[in-house]
Amino acid sequence: GKLGNPVDIEFASDGKDFYLLQCRPQSFGKDIIADPIPKDIPDDQIIFSANRYVSNGRVPEISHIVYVDPVEYNQIPDRTTLLEVGRAVGKLNKTLPKHKFILMGPGRWGSRGDIRLGVNVTYSDINNTAMLIEIAKKKGNYVPDLSFGTHFFQDLVEASIRYLPLYPDDEGIHFNERFFRKADNLLSIFAPDYSSLADIIKVIDIPRSTGGLVLKVMMNAELDEAVAMLSSSTEGKPEKEDIVQYVERQPSDHWRWRFKMAEHIASKLDTKKFGVKGLYIFGSTKNASAGPGSDIDLIVHVIDSKETIQCLRLWFEGWSYCLSEMNYLRTGYKTDGLLDVHYITDQDLRNKTSYALKIGAITDAARPLKIDS
Repeated sequence: GKLGNPVDIEFASDGKDFYLLQCRPQSFGKDIIADPIPKDIPDDQIIFSANRYVSNGRVPEISHIVYVDPVEYNQIPDRTTLLEVGRAVGKLNKTLPKHKFILMGPGRWGSRGDIRLGVNVTYSDINNTAMLIEIAKKKGNYVPDLSFGTHFFQDLVEASIRYLPLYPDDEGIHFNERFFRKADNLLSIFAPDYSSLADIIKVIDIPRSTGGLVLKVMMNAELDEAVAMLSSSTEGKPEKEDIVQYVERQPSDHWRWRFKMAEHIASKLDTKKFGVKGLYIFGSTKNASAGPGSDIDLIVHVIDSKETIQCLRLWFEGWSYCLSEMNYLRTGYKTDGLLDVHYITDQDLRNKTSYALKIGAITDAARPLKIDS
């Protein structure tokens, strides 16, 4: 399962194998929602992106990054130094601003046996982070296995610590190595006892390195996308009110939001001006199966007038583009309009042609929307 949709999992062991006892979902928190992912972020503002195993979950504004360099970590020659890296992370976990920093490192955080697979830490060494990120950077043709947070699964869920796997060598993925390489390393300030590890561990003060910016991490399981970008801080500023009171930022409620938008459109339709006799909804919105990119399918029963239908097309087109933009802000999913409108006349109904067949059909009939007559 994804950490954005948490479950309680209980195991038992006979010393050799593990057995699943029970797996039950936890309650849905208000911050376990899909972030909208902007599509026009300048490349120089993106620090990293991901498109595998992305979960939902709000991440607070980040002021610091603890970056364990995968290449340098892989070249550590002795176990003593490997263990020192874990202890340094534990020290930083107690020193950095709580829930204002993220941990980024190679492979499997929390490795116990072969600690070359990932940084050797316990939950108490990471419990103040906002986010745990495992980096699967290629070594030749080999891509390291990740733990996907399993070492700390329940603890991460209960503490609302987000998890993200990064595959920086994948096609289409942004991973700004230059940012990590060029930013000042403050390890000696936050953990002076571990200054000797400065080539392996980097502590980056983001506002200091960027002239006052912070890092915003947006995660959207619906799109299987995540992006971390540099941005101005908005903390302490009131959030803007929703454009329309019907906007519901719940990732599984695409159909409900669409249905309420359709009802809202019906309430605004001037039936006398446009010669409308009926308005119906069908398809995925009516059947409660709409996804983030689904159209809202409508049937309009009109008086047979080319001039009237042309005016109606323009009226619905305006709504279509407005709803498309609202859907983009909700989900990050770009569409060229959101309404798919079909027009039928009295003759279509008499002859049962076109979409008129859906009016009063025995199976999967279009549903009438309330309009002012």
